[in-house]
Amino acid sequence: MNGLSISPFIADLPKVELHVHIEGTLTPTLRWELAHRNNVSLPYSTFDELKASYAVTLNHRPELNGRQPGIPTFLEAYFAGCEVLRTEDDFYDLAMAYLRRCTEMNVRYTEPFFDIQAHTRRGVPAPSVLNGYLRAQHDAKEQFNVRSRWVLCFLRDEPVEDGLAAYREARPWAAGIVEGGKGLFHAVGLASNAYERPPMLFEEGFNLARADGLHITMHCDFGQKDTYAHLNEAIFRVCEGRGSERIDHGLDAEDREELWQGLRDRNIGLTLCPHAYHRRTATEVLFPKIRRLWENGVKICINSDDPTLMHDVWIDGNMQKVYTYGGFSKVDMVRLARNAVDMSWAVDDVKRSIYDELERVDVS
Repeated sequence: MNGLSISPFIADLPKVELHVHIEGTLTPTLRWELAHRNNVSLPYSTFDELKASYAVTLNHRPELNGRQPGIPTFLEAYFAGCEVLRTEDDFYDLAMAYLRRCTEMNVRYTEPFFDIQAHTRRGVPAPSVLNGYLRAQHDAKEQFNVRSRWVLCFLRDEPVEDGLAAYREARPWAAGIVEGGKGLFHAVGLASNAYERPPMLFEEGFNLARADGLHITMHCDFGQKDTYAHLNEAIFRVCEGRGSERIDHGLDAEDREELWQGLRDRNIGLTLCPHAYHRRTATEVLFPKIRRLWENGVKICINSDDPTLMHDVWIDGNMQKVYTYGGFSKVDMVRLARNAVDMSWAVDDVKRSIYDELERVDVS
């Protein structure tokens, strides 16, 4: 983590995480265990080789930067990890491992991203995915006192029709006003490769979700092709002009006044993941951009993204980077934590409890 260690202040700070891909929390240890449980062949003969593969600096965007021979892209590595997830118990174990870690990082509430398309296309029944996560949602609340509301993502590099079919299949596990809904997910989002896949392609999916009383968020990845056009759609055009309720990443909005003003004026928050950008952006470029968004009144919060594929830097490490490199004070860090509560879709009682904790944080 660039030589940083997590300070006691950051470690103890009550946290809310709004941007984490559950498959991106799959540790080498659990991947190794599930591969053996399910007789899945891995391209590594030893656990040490598997573990070493996570340390590679991945070529994130081959469509922009070309390929490095022998090195998988980020998404190739991500989906390779998914291969070991086969049964309901596998998805339960994956989710419980993350939610258990939340207790260690003082994460009180989280809204993990997930999808079913990456699994159903491999022959995994959708109920295995959904019931595994639903069980973990319930058990983590009872065992760890960690609450979660989940976000079902459309894989934007797959056909729109496949995403709509996935939503309809997952709908019985939704919350909102879905009759008999099981309450796993309260929102829909966009994930996977954004290359030439603008948000408006999925307008029908957003409208289906809104009609079911669900919330809307979407990725606008940092440094992508057509980044400003994607942000413009997410702020001003999707959801019949209402705009997205949140944007995941969205850091490029800082470059253009009409974009960051739109975020501010429409109260659209950004779920930023600093280490994800720091891997390929200089410190002196990245953290002033984050700071300028903050100073311009854009609501931001700090999250982890895909921690096991990003040098094992979790939400606490991401918050430490902002605290160290961004010139944020202890008071500022508490406000960032409050932003995450503000931006969340937690029930009011959960929000009040976290606000009360944050009021008691020692910022002297």
